[in-house]
Amino acid sequence: MDGYTFFLPMSVRDYECDIQGIVNNSVYQNYLEHTRHEYLKSVGIDFKAYALEGINLVVVRAELDYRFPLESGDAFLVGLNLTRTSRLKFTFHQDIYRERDRRLILNAKITGTALNERGRPEIPPALDRLMA
Repeated sequence: MDGYTFFLPMSVRDYECDIQGIVNNSVYQNYLEHTRHEYLKSVGIDFKAYALEGINLVVVRAELDYRFPLESGDAFLVGLNLTRTSRLKFTFHQDIYRERDRRLILNAKITGTALNERGRPEIPPALDRLMA
């Protein structure tokens, strides 16, 4: 579990589970997004402030590999690394581990870009510096 730029601890809430008693597959996207937002805040990038300036960080592709389910009450950790994919795209590599045994639950590769006020791809300087 070494080698991540950022970790966020979380836990499963009852209402996130489906009839089978495991976390619904769509909920993992929320865990991943929350972790990305917390990471950006931790490095001084305010997602909401960007939006108010007309800069929108958007997901253009999400690849998730489900390895093992989480259940109600499970504590887990989300690890994150950010890399540049191209001049106008970046990728968050994220993994979810169950805390008690460090079991790998999910691997994700979330590719995004930033759109300026005209809706054109343009990476803001602060985000660009993170990937330098």
